[in-house]
Amino acid sequence: MAYTINDSCVSCGSCAAECPVSVISEGDGKYVIDADGCISCGTCAGVCPVGAIEEG
Repeated sequence: MAYTINDSCVSCGSCAAECPVSVISEGDGKYVIDADGCISCGTCAGVCPVGAIEEG
């Protein structure tokens, strides 16, 4: 199941820098994950400093 980024995102960009398939991009006020390309590895969630990324 793909990961999602909630409204707690502070737009630091650490998740996008670490995504192995480059499916995280800057959206309007927060980063977003392209669910179709997400491989559910969890790398993004592991580097998020505010815990804004969750599975599902």
